[in-house]
Amino acid sequence: MALAAGIALWFALPWVPWRLAAAAALLALAAGAALAGWRWPAGLALLAVLGMAAVELRIAGNAHGVLQERRFAQVTGKLIGVEPQPFGGQRLLIAARPETPLPGGIELVRITLRGDSPPMPVGARVSVRALLSPPMGAAVPGGFDVARRLWFEGIGATGVALGPVQLLGAPPPGPRLWLEQRRGDLQALITRRLPGEAGAVSAAFVTGRQGAIPPATAQAMRDAGLAHLLSISGLHIAVVVGGVALLARMLLALWPWAALRVPVPTIALGIGALAGIGYTLLAGAQVPTVRAAIGASIVVLGMMLGRQALSLRLLAAAAVLILVVRPEALLGASFQMSFAAVIGIVALYESRLGRWLTAVREDEPWWQWLARGAASLLASGLVAELALSGIGLYHFGRSGLYGIIANIIAIPFTSFVVMPSLLLALLAEALGLGQIGLGLWPLAGWAMQRLIDIADITAGLPGAVFSSAAIPPAAFALGIAGGLWLALWRTRVRWWGLAPIVAAAVLAALAPLPDLMISGDGRHVAVRLPDGRLAHSRARVGRFLIENWAESVGADPDAALWWGALPGARCSADVCVADLARAGRRWRLMATTSREFIDRPLFEPACAAADIIISDRRLPGWCRPRWLKLDAAALAQTGAVTIRLADGVMTSAAASAGDRPWQTGRVYQRRPPRSSRSRQLPAAIPAAHSGSSRGAA
Repeated sequence: MALAAGIALWFALPWVPWRLAAAAALLALAAGAALAGWRWPAGLALLAVLGMAAVELRIAGNAHGVLQERRFAQVTGKLIGVEPQPFGGQRLLIAARPETPLPGGIELVRITLRGDSPPMPVGARVSVRALLSPPMGAAVPGGFDVARRLWFEGIGATGVALGPVQLLGAPPPGPRLWLEQRRGDLQALITRRLPGEAGAVSAAFVTGRQGAIPPATAQAMRDAGLAHLLSISGLHIAVVVGGVALLARMLLALWPWAALRVPVPTIALGIGALAGIGYTLLAGAQVPTVRAAIGASIVVLGMMLGRQALSLRLLAAAAVLILVVRPEALLGASFQMSFAAVIGIVALYESRLGRWLTAVREDEPWWQWLARGAASLLASGLVAELALSGIGLYHFGRSGLYGIIANIIAIPFTSFVVMPSLLLALLAEALGLGQIGLGLWPLAGWAMQRLIDIADITAGLPGAVFSSAAIPPAAFALGIAGGLWLALWRTRVRWWGLAPIVAAAVLAALAPLPDLMISGDGRHVAVRLPDGRLAHSRARVGRFLIENWAESVGADPDAALWWGALPGARCSADVCVADLARAGRRWRLMATTSREFIDRPLFEPACAAADIIISDRRLPGWCRPRWLKLDAAALAQTGAVTIRLADGVMTSAAASAGDRPWQTGRVYQRRPPRSSRSRQLPAAIPAAHSGSSRGAA
């Protein structure tokens, strides 16, 4: 926990001086506690410093170039990854070759191919003309930062292909490329045998690639609390390790010489562990898969040694191994949800109630044993759902309310029907048993479709989804601290953990919402209406931006409006003007919607009549709104912006971006701001001009 706290502290402090001060304070605390003979406080402080150091080492070892600005380029290099998209496109990961370098020392580029195109062989030399862009940052200040995730993956630019991909050479041999090719072959085989959403989900179960899953299906799985099934993690690894170990034990027991002379159970467990490691490598070794493989290996080792395998020490060992190698995994929803669910379940079965549910009673009637088993399953689902709901709300803005019921049905069905039928179909294909394999694929498709039906039915129930606005990081940290306190303590002291959980809920409920949201390039502006919907300044807005803005204020992304549909709004081909009532007064907003030149005699009076003006170009100095001008020059320093009109607080992406390396593609300021995450704007603002803006409209 102290190691994770140090990693979280590094990511929470955006500027180098702040991080150095925090590390120095922790070292001083460790030294003082050690001199006073307080071993535990000294050890915890030192581990927190080691967590901060782990991030620094990870960043130093992952240093690479990041594109500074949009540009056209001919990308030539080795194709090291291909991921199909839901509607026929592909996403290519290309490593640039030294003889054809990309601008800024970029090593990896992710390019999207739109439309239907033949699958590309992984490892081949390819060339494509593309429009490259710097990795997209957070759409909302403090929100999910795509640039951070791509930077840790080594990707320095993203782009869209402007033409067909040219194949320049065949793929060379190599273990990594061999694994990628096998993943691609399995993806193609499964989607060919099982077309549609059932095939896409089945491919995700085997290869870990979720890009081909239709968005509606993925959303239904999330709303039903079954999204964890799409990510190869504990359930999948457990089925593979347990199934292979059971099969190996049965086969070895049929050999009399081995059954009488070697420890068959131990050897079978070892074979199962090796199968789990192979499955992890084949699935791309993502964080949840690696965590599950490490946990399964420790469980197998504990069973071989006759020790208790399932414990919080097991989770601690797995977490330390992952965080030391990939400290950025701590920020991901996958890591948090995986460990939160398992910590809650292990803590449950280490408690008095858990020991009663799992106690072995020789003279117990069968119906009591069955009742305790059902109660144990229900308690596990309840604890897991409680552990996951807050994390889901923080990361996705929504959480399913019927996840317990769905998981009680879906997890046994997946373990005993979906996964075995899919693995048997693949095994028949691998052994060349074509007729048997063709007979097993319909069974696997039927089972997977029934799993999707469970998600659709659950997500369609009345009140199935609870949504909320963006939860402040402080509230999330309090909730995590309270949950861990409840899980780790064994005495009545554990109930003190309810206090920070209640405080987190109150803090999240009282968090003020922004009235305006402006994109980092100034092209898009959204206004939060009194009924909770969002109104956008342009009629066409990308889905990514719509969903991120709606998620931040708890709005329905499908209920968004255009400014032109608002009462009293006036829009032309060049600008949109809207009046907004907030804090007992009327605000006039103006946003440019084209890059065409507007005559000064028309534009200057409109600027003077507006309180706030937003533009994706540099506006002339004579354009002076009453309060705030956010043009291209200002937004280059601030990035994405949110504004609360009631108290005049503007929060910028620059305040949370800091000087981290994944922000080098932006023109943000390179020094700590005088205030922290927000800047208090002048409180005394003159009343909005009531005149017309017909000239601008």
